[in-house]
Amino acid sequence: MNPAVDDDQVMRRIALGEEAALRTLIARHEVRVFRFIQRLVGDRAEAEELTNEVFTEVWRNASRFQGRSTPQTWILSIAHHRAVSLLRKRREQPWDEERASDIADTDDDPETAVQKRDKSAIMRRCMEALSPEHREIVDLVYYHELSIAEAADVTGIPENTVKTRMFYARRRLWLLLQEAGVDRGWP
Repeated sequence: MNPAVDDDQVMRRIALGEEAALRTLIARHEVRVFRFIQRLVGDRAEAEELTNEVFTEVWRNASRFQGRSTPQTWILSIAHHRAVSLLRKRREQPWDEERASDIADTDDDPETAVQKRDKSAIMRRCMEALSPEHREIVDLVYYHELSIAEAADVTGIPENTVKTRMFYARRRLWLLLQEAGVDRGWP
């Protein structure tokens, strides 16, 4: 059965107030939403909290879902807005000397050095070096398998901007991978 059709039906049931339908939707999308938010905000606890807020908003606003996009795109759009709001609030917070002193030293220990040789660790490092805008587009298109149009819906930017960001993100990622010693034939 097509999951998008199922999600549309689930959304209609949520709009009618069926809690079981919300649990179904959460079971299908919670991990994906959490990972998306965590990659944006960089903090597990905040990502968990925002994920809960996203599904609370889905519950409250399911009747407003008009089906112009897939439910997944709508949910990720809510997640995007929540994460961006949190990031804006972070910028507005004053510097906390005590909290800053608790930040761990990032020098590599032997275990980290070994992990850096691992292909997935190299890719993650290169992804983290991208700008937040480029990382978000790569995340939506490659990890969440959204189309350019769907990524534009989630982020609220024009499709051509998504295409441009994707172009520059891929080019930057390729350069970062080269600097890390990874060639094009890398699996």
